Amino acid sequence: MADSNDKNIENIEGLFFVDSQCIACDACVEEAPDYFAMNDIDGHAYVFHQPTISDQIELCDNALELYPVNAIGKEKAAKK
Repeated sequence: MADSNDKNIENIEGLFFVDSQCIACDACVEEAPDYFAMNDIDGHAYVFHQPTISDQIELCDNALELYPVNAIGKEKAAKK
C-alpha cells in the first residue's frame, strides 16, 4: 500500500499520488499519460495533473491497479 507520508515531492496535491516505492516501470505513465509523468533523473513517477471527472478517475484507478509495487496511492478525500 502506498504511503501518503512518503509521497514523491513532484506530486501535485489531490486524489492520487506516487510514493518512494516507485520502481520507474512506466506502467502508470503508459496507462494514464495525462496524469502521471516520469522523473527520469531521479527514476520515479509522480502525478502532474489530477483527474476531475469520473472517466479520468477511472483511468487513474486502472493505473493504480496495474502498478506492480503498490507505489500509487489514493487519498480518501482530495485535499483542497
